Amino acid sequence: MSWVILIASGVLEAVWATALGRSEGFTKLWPSVVFFAALVFSMGGLAWAMRDIPTGTAYAVWVGVGAALTVLWAMITGEADLSWARLALIAGLVGCVVGLKLVDGDHSSGSV
Repeated sequence: MSWVILIASGVLEAVWATALGRSEGFTKLWPSVVFFAALVFSMGGLAWAMRDIPTGTAYAVWVGVGAALTVLWAMITGEADLSWARLALIAGLVGCVVGLKLVDGDHSSGSV
């Protein structure tokens, strides 16, 4: 369940990052409201997930999911250019996030 919460929190990171950009320095009401709400739930979910997932892994996955989705959304909406290089780099990010999940396994066993 911690991994589901962590991924959802990463999605919310992309939401608050996008809303922050659209708030124009908190001068627009609704993007600012979305930013603060998504920020609270994103951080809360990250904190909850860190009860079971090591801090470094949880933070890296949270940032990776948020960054990949933020860039993808920018490409979909035309705010960033769509390119094979960007898509390949995002795929690399996703691959690293999946790799962290795979190597995390049962961190309570003390294995490295």
